[in-house]
Amino acid sequence: MWLFLANLPMERKLIVVFVFLISMPITYVSYLSSRSMFNSVLVNATERAGQMTSNASDTIDRYVADLKRYTSLPLYNTDVQFYLTQKNTDWEKSTGMSMFLSYLKHMKNEILAVYMADQHDSVFYDTAVGINEIFPAERLSTWKKLSEAGGTAPVIQGRHSIRVNSSAQREVFSVLRTINSVSTLKKIGILVFDVDISLFKGILEPVNAVTQGNTLVVDDRGNLLYAGEGKQGETPEEQALTRQLLLDKVKLDQGHFQIKLDGVPYLAVYTVSKQTGWTTLVTIPLSSILSPMEKNRNTLILTTLVIIAFALFVATIISHALTKPLKSMVRLMKQVQHGNLDVWLHPKYNDEIGMLGSHFNRMIIRVKDLLHEVSLTEKRKQKADMRALQNQINPHFIYNTLESIRMLAESSEDPRVAKLTYLLGLQMRYGIVRSEEMVTIRHELDHVRNYLHLLQIRFPDKFMLNIEVPEAFLPLPVIKLVLQPIVENAVFHGLEPKEGPGTLRIIGWEEDGKAVFCIEDDGVGMDENTLRALNGSLRNGADGEMFGIGLRNVNERIRLHYGPSFGLSVSSEIGKGTRVTLRIEDLSGHLREE
Repeated sequence: MWLFLANLPMERKLIVVFVFLISMPITYVSYLSSRSMFNSVLVNATERAGQMTSNASDTIDRYVADLKRYTSLPLYNTDVQFYLTQKNTDWEKSTGMSMFLSYLKHMKNEILAVYMADQHDSVFYDTAVGINEIFPAERLSTWKKLSEAGGTAPVIQGRHSIRVNSSAQREVFSVLRTINSVSTLKKIGILVFDVDISLFKGILEPVNAVTQGNTLVVDDRGNLLYAGEGKQGETPEEQALTRQLLLDKVKLDQGHFQIKLDGVPYLAVYTVSKQTGWTTLVTIPLSSILSPMEKNRNTLILTTLVIIAFALFVATIISHALTKPLKSMVRLMKQVQHGNLDVWLHPKYNDEIGMLGSHFNRMIIRVKDLLHEVSLTEKRKQKADMRALQNQINPHFIYNTLESIRMLAESSEDPRVAKLTYLLGLQMRYGIVRSEEMVTIRHELDHVRNYLHLLQIRFPDKFMLNIEVPEAFLPLPVIKLVLQPIVENAVFHGLEPKEGPGTLRIIGWEEDGKAVFCIEDDGVGMDENTLRALNGSLRNGADGEMFGIGLRNVNERIRLHYGPSFGLSVSSEIGKGTRVTLRIEDLSGHLREE
């Protein structure tokens, strides 16, 4: 039976797992758990209520912020500024103020009335439709006290009643601000917005509908701004007491807590506005959240424990059969990841995992073959690149030398031309005729001396060469054409532009087991920006033509032969010269043998 199960296709194994571990126990557990995850439901209800109260608070904040911005509009209206200082009220002033207040009134639909008191306590206003009479004179003294306390900033007056149409009362909250003269900065009036409390109803009723709770808004002094429908028969005093119990538990800018009111548990979620200091709080009966989740809870717990125990027993047996070969393969793959390709998987069964193991073994063999091919290809590529880079240098040098011969030949017949031609032959024989890639330091230095002899014929008494290389370094092997391109660069970019004769030094020494060579001149040097760009080009292997092919090709050949961590480094200072340092790791072993 075990062999039969182990040799089954993976699809049938998954069917068995599905029947025993998913279809039977999980279906039953899911059916019950959907009604019993009251903690999850409570958390979700809390998050949802918190998000809605936060959104409602943000909506109220944005509304109040808009009103505060509107209170600054008189500062930008020169006509209004003039009317507020004008003592008499004529037709022009009355019309201008009415038009401006009508404009402000229509900014928001919930604005019940907008008032503007001038410097001489004359009050102008505009009201919503349905309000024929209003009594601003009764409130002028209160406005003055509030505006003086607020200075130049907008002030919010909490919920209060105003008298309209002789005897009717309307519940509003107000936003007012002192208006100062733009020119004199003196107080010239007060602007007041009365906003109907029904504003909160439109914002908070969706919160109540979704949360099935009751939402209230309290200002920064604990005074009620708006409250939904409370308990039926509850007196105002009882409502105030309940509200105080809730506010006593508000400690943070945003949060939630559970509280019992008249023996009934509630979930309270609140948000305190940072702009207005108003608290938006919704109370939700826990029964409305948890009542569907509390049925059959004890039965669920007992049943779930039995099913889980059975499922664990079956899952342990089946998962062992399924995962043992996979674990073996994962272990071998980790060894391959760390570079060990000498691994082999021994499949025991003929199912999909066994086939996967066979393919894994064939993949390892193929990877080994590919790595071997890549290694051979890389070596051939490096060899071809080094030869191609060597061939780039020779035409450049031949061009410069032939230019020197042409200039001498055109000027006059001179036996120096014969010597120049002979030296050119030596240069060509070294760079082209010699086919080997490796030469000795002695050969490189001889090549440099011949090159300097060519230049001394063209520029008599212009250059002086000093070679300070230890005798032990002369037989050391090095790739061909390393020193001459650096010397050529020093001559044409450093010494030739210099007025008067110049000196070129080639120095060699041992440092940290490496042979180090330095080619330095006392030429014109280069500025910091050029030096930084040159070193960056050498370090990053740039292909640009800004610095010619000489230094770049030498640097690339060294990096190809000795590794990317080796190459040239240049230091220079304007007016004092340039120093090119070259370190070659492979020479150190030969040096120790010597």
